Amino acid sequence: MNATIKSPVLVTGGAGYIGSHAVLALRDAGWPVAVIDNLTTGFTFAIPEGVPFYEGDIEDQALLARIFAEQGMGAGANGGKGAIMHFAGSIIVPESVENPLKYYHNNTVKSRALIESAVRAGVPHFIFSSTAATYGMPEVSPVSEDSPKKPINPYGWSKLMTEQMLGDTAAAHAMNYCALRYFNVAGADPQARSGQSTAGATHLIKVACEAATGKRDGVSVFGTDYDTPDGTGVRDYIHVSDLAAAHVLALEALVEQPDRSLTMNCGYGRGFSVMEVLDAVDRVTNRTIARRLEPRRAGDPDSLVSDPSRIRATLPWQPKHADLDEIIAHALQWERRLSEIRGE
Repeated sequence: MNATIKSPVLVTGGAGYIGSHAVLALRDAGWPVAVIDNLTTGFTFAIPEGVPFYEGDIEDQALLARIFAEQGMGAGANGGKGAIMHFAGSIIVPESVENPLKYYHNNTVKSRALIESAVRAGVPHFIFSSTAATYGMPEVSPVSEDSPKKPINPYGWSKLMTEQMLGDTAAAHAMNYCALRYFNVAGADPQARSGQSTAGATHLIKVACEAATGKRDGVSVFGTDYDTPDGTGVRDYIHVSDLAAAHVLALEALVEQPDRSLTMNCGYGRGFSVMEVLDAVDRVTNRTIARRLEPRRAGDPDSLVSDPSRIRATLPWQPKHADLDEIIAHALQWERRLSEIRGE
């Protein structure tokens, strides 16, 4: 796209894992970017130098109004300008079961406030970080966007409710949106500018990389009796930089066709089992990680693999980092860099 028509993008949760990679991808593509993050799970070191940063909450509508004004977003003489990429929220599935009201507040109520602020200001484009958890326990894999939406936990419901709000809002106001349903996000920026930094993370590749660098004494394997080739759960792992690139392309699609909204899976369409991932970590590191066999966790499907045909047909998206060993190598590189940042 012509750089002169790239209007400002506000990234919520831009100090977090996926949000910080979206900021990098937007900057690399020439988009003006600002970040709002309350730093509950984000880190200021993840925000590139020169990016305007607002420490605050997406529920703070007065702050949002100020940000839109300062960044030149919203309605004007030439129509609406700018876009929101919304990553802020809570993401730990077991915690959502234990504390559902936290998830309905952080992920649904606060999203409603953010959407209302965008409508009030006249911000015309909205990209939402959704999840494959909206599908629940799918009966068929690979999973397409038309598969039944049957979340089995408050996390999935909180995201699906936000998708519904966006659909209804786009029908009533001058806004279009894209909801991207992520499968298992992994890896880190190839240049080690950002990565998964949250303490106590539950993502398998992050946990395995912590074990490989001596930060954990091993990895728990939850369930070995699934209906899969080796008995462990199969997931579709997508490199975070490929995911961030999909967000930039989705933004371009919304700008080019303002009357169209989109809902698309983000995955590669092929899965790896837990044991295959751990074997790959052993291969990349040339060492063996201790594996502890544990009982299944409630609500884990046998296999969760995306059907990515819609995103491939809709966007010129060409994943660059789909190799599992490369995903792991980038995650390991970041794990070592993170130790340097923290002085460990």
